[in-house]
Amino acid sequence: MTKHIFITGGVVSSLGKGLTTASIGLLLESRGLRVRIQKLDPYLNVDPGTMNPFQHGEVYVLDDGTETDLDLGHYERFTNAPMSRASNITSGRIYSEVIRKERAGEYLGETVQVIPHITDAIKQGIHALAGPDVDVVLTEIGGTVGDIESLPFVEAIRQFRLDVGPENVLYIHMTLLPYLRANGEMKTKPTQQSVGKLREIGIQPDILICRCEQPITDDLKKKISLFCNVETKAVIEEKDVDFSIYEVPLVLRDQGLDKLIAQRLHLAPKDCPIPDWERVVETLKHPTTEIEIAVVGKYIELQDSYKSIYESIAHAGIANHARVKIRRVNAEKVEKLGPETTLAGVHGILVPGGFGARGVEGKINASQWAREQRIPYFGICYGMQMAVIDVARHVAGLADADTTENNERTPHPVICLLDSQQKVVDKGGTMRLGAQPCRVLGGHARAAYGQSVVSERHRHRYEFNPAYREILAKAGLVVTGVHDGHDLAEIVEIPDHPWFVAVQYHPEFKSKPTKAHPLFAGFIRAALAHAREATTTAAAR
Repeated sequence: MTKHIFITGGVVSSLGKGLTTASIGLLLESRGLRVRIQKLDPYLNVDPGTMNPFQHGEVYVLDDGTETDLDLGHYERFTNAPMSRASNITSGRIYSEVIRKERAGEYLGETVQVIPHITDAIKQGIHALAGPDVDVVLTEIGGTVGDIESLPFVEAIRQFRLDVGPENVLYIHMTLLPYLRANGEMKTKPTQQSVGKLREIGIQPDILICRCEQPITDDLKKKISLFCNVETKAVIEEKDVDFSIYEVPLVLRDQGLDKLIAQRLHLAPKDCPIPDWERVVETLKHPTTEIEIAVVGKYIELQDSYKSIYESIAHAGIANHARVKIRRVNAEKVEKLGPETTLAGVHGILVPGGFGARGVEGKINASQWAREQRIPYFGICYGMQMAVIDVARHVAGLADADTTENNERTPHPVICLLDSQQKVVDKGGTMRLGAQPCRVLGGHARAAYGQSVVSERHRHRYEFNPAYREILAKAGLVVTGVHDGHDLAEIVEIPDHPWFVAVQYHPEFKSKPTKAHPLFAGFIRAALAHAREATTTAAAR
């Protein structure tokens, strides 16, 4: 039978349960186990697709077009576990399905309640990932134990152990050990109370993973063990890492977490070599050079808003043995202060995806600056559209060229709404979503990919208007990638620029620390060349 591991969190939110879950998945896969991972989120949105990135971070998109929580990005970057719609379930989706069944009469007149109907639906979602070809399912429970909205999920995983047998279920609880600098003490009381909440519900954690700033002493581990009813060897330290999140699997492995899980679930213990991962961490610690990349966006204040972008840049740095410093630039500041002030000195400029008019002129200015100063430019989704508008206005002479998303009356709609989007009413789950084929015709993109057809994930409503393709090609912006089957521009480039590439899709969703996405790797390679050229020029002066 498939084994199940449930990861809950206590004390505070944003403890890093997603990273920890992904790290455990990596360690189990290294033991030859077939792993599946999912996240259960307690919010009432059906999916994160319409949620503000300031509140929830980026929306991560899967091959099947499912819009999911950003933690699924961690799962894919750390493991080879396939992800699908079953990998992210929200309260909104659960309640919608239960209400649909009630309206259809499928409960035959029963009184529909949280227990058993909602909890049964949650358990069905967990069972959906199990099967004869799956050894372990990791299920992360979003939110914090003690939250009202999380209670149905916690109750469901309590029942789950009764359903499948205690030998097939493991509970891991992640908590925080706050360090009081004034008296130099680490406090265990919040952890005790969090575990107490779980035990009130009927769940006794098998393993505790404790986030902390300082190392946990043996005496402190014994205290946590005594008050939380967990073996001392099952109290695992997850101290803040020095260089990168990619150290976390190694930290957990060195404490024997994977061996402990294997013992508790009666899984065959094997050696755990992960040389590729060790090389990643070693490269991060000892790069051969350093460059700076500007990311120009409208959600720049929140790290998680462009999580996959930042990670993909780091992956490309690893592939090029370079440390990449990211300058996070608010697009509105580029509008107000100018690119010569906000972007001076960077070795590459990236404009990521987004929606709406706020900061648009700053993004267009960033594209123009990169084009005119011959700085490597990488535009992604909205960043591609801004590059198209830049060339249309400033090279092709199409005054007031714009996207109809922000200006329906523009005389030159170089970016316009897809025909399939014209009559869309609902906002959630209705964009062009998921993996679609792209035929790469040439240029830097073809050189980076090394193949003519690739599959990339999309999340957008507006497109490059094909009516302007020839006009913009004469202005120097050439389409070098098209949808394989439809007349849609997927990649544009400026051939006589050192590296000016913009894509309509989201390559950041297919990058891993052990295998950087080809376009990100090519972008950072070009930025390194630009840095060397700048250094040579400065020395000559």
